[in-house]
Amino acid sequence: MSISEKHDGIDRRQVLAFGGMALGAAAFGMAGLGPARASDLYGPKATGAKTGGTLNMGLLVEPPGLDPFHQAADARIRLTVLLYQGLFYESPDGQAMPLLAEGFDLSADRLTYTVRLRKGVKFHNGQPMTAKDVAYSYNYIRDPKNGSPGAGDFAMIQSVEAIGDDTVKIVISAPNAALPMTLGNKYGGVVPSGYFDAADAKTKLNQVSVGTGPFKLAEFKPNSNAAFVRNPDYWEAGVPYLDRINFVFVPNGASLLVGLRNKRVDMATLTRPQDVKQVEGVAGITIERKPSFNQKAIDLGAELKPLDDERVRRAIALAVDKEEIMRASIGGLGKVIGTMVAGMQESWGVPLDKLPNQKVDLEAAKKLLAEAGHAAGFDLTLTTIIGYDWMDAAAVTLREQLGKVGIRLAIQRVELGVWIKNFQSKQMGFTFNDWATVPDPNLLFYRHFHKAPEGADFRNWRNEEASRLLDEGRIESDQARRREIYARYQVAMAESVPTIMLFSADHIVVRNDKVRNYEQHPTGWYYGLARAWIA
Repeated sequence: MSISEKHDGIDRRQVLAFGGMALGAAAFGMAGLGPARASDLYGPKATGAKTGGTLNMGLLVEPPGLDPFHQAADARIRLTVLLYQGLFYESPDGQAMPLLAEGFDLSADRLTYTVRLRKGVKFHNGQPMTAKDVAYSYNYIRDPKNGSPGAGDFAMIQSVEAIGDDTVKIVISAPNAALPMTLGNKYGGVVPSGYFDAADAKTKLNQVSVGTGPFKLAEFKPNSNAAFVRNPDYWEAGVPYLDRINFVFVPNGASLLVGLRNKRVDMATLTRPQDVKQVEGVAGITIERKPSFNQKAIDLGAELKPLDDERVRRAIALAVDKEEIMRASIGGLGKVIGTMVAGMQESWGVPLDKLPNQKVDLEAAKKLLAEAGHAAGFDLTLTTIIGYDWMDAAAVTLREQLGKVGIRLAIQRVELGVWIKNFQSKQMGFTFNDWATVPDPNLLFYRHFHKAPEGADFRNWRNEEASRLLDEGRIESDQARRREIYARYQVAMAESVPTIMLFSADHIVVRNDKVRNYEQHPTGWYYGLARAWIA
């Protein structure tokens, strides 16, 4: 097209023709495609599905809340993707597929997106969704005064404006190849216009959902359970199949295994190999292993001395044996990584043998510590999160590894809510982390590692060169050049060590055989429950 590009749904074959890349909007150059089919979203289309029934899913990590605008925990996102929806869906293939959008037009300067909205969508309160609601929701989340941890992802947006009932115009400050993926489901979602005007609006999100998703919130009881019920007004006819999902918060892995074996828990995801072995061969139980966009990492907050010294951070990296930590914590149920999650390594990652500080070198580590004034070592405290079982074994192994270079490691376990407060206040210190990304490097790196105020820079890295590369990668639409920019960024990150990406754990789904058609999304989020059914 001469003045704009037209973008509608793209099917799986077309995505794979591009090598599964996380294509930016300006890279498509396609027209004449129909809107995304609803059956392409959330997992495979079910055949012979029955409607009805309750699925009991066991969770080891309880979400601190169910507010998608103000709550950052991945444990929250896993559930709320079933309640709230953005304009696009994060396809496992790396494609931003229209969800509440039907498609969009992109201006020639790549700064204006004219988004056509899906028709017939209703909120959980029965109110029809309009462009006014979409504009309100995205304007709310991008305003830093509203306190959303995802605000930085939307900082490039200059305005979101309703054009009639069915169209939204989004203007950005500079081209951004990742914008459609940004308008997904990690943070926020579309809610009724003016929702947050009420003083109790935030707390009510733990009682009543106001999204457009396939399920509605029935109850949320901390230390007990969360129950979702089928949304009878969902815009895709006949979906979901389940009447109810009961998320049971289980105190430990032993209790979860008992529930799976006695069939009181229909499905769960496991991480520890010893847990998986205890349900192998149990009649009526199926175990599935799925790829991951997740990373288990060590974060090194530069606000904590001596982690402000790059030589110390590099020394720690050279003392860490990632393979040994992975074996101790999850066995062989994952893949060691360098600077990219396993599910994106082929598309975006730099080979580990091309990255600095990836191989154990104790003598080099001791030399760096001596140069930094720590020839006798130093004391350091590692923070782990209660409920993340892999961290317990990993912490013991890490303590042994760092002890070999004179770093005396203490271990403190904290509740997830405490950890999140430290994270948001940029007081991470030395900590394990466990988080997933959507399949675009801008959304993986920018908010976490770009210097403030453009990024959150949670680890207080303050790296000018890395921030410049992240700015370049965000606006570049040519995929080859974009890959080269992010490769240079990954080398800079591996050299300076604000974080040590350890491994991506495979998703191990254990389900009762009566649970059918559940497909685990690589993020670890539970999209697939929208298409699961009970036989």
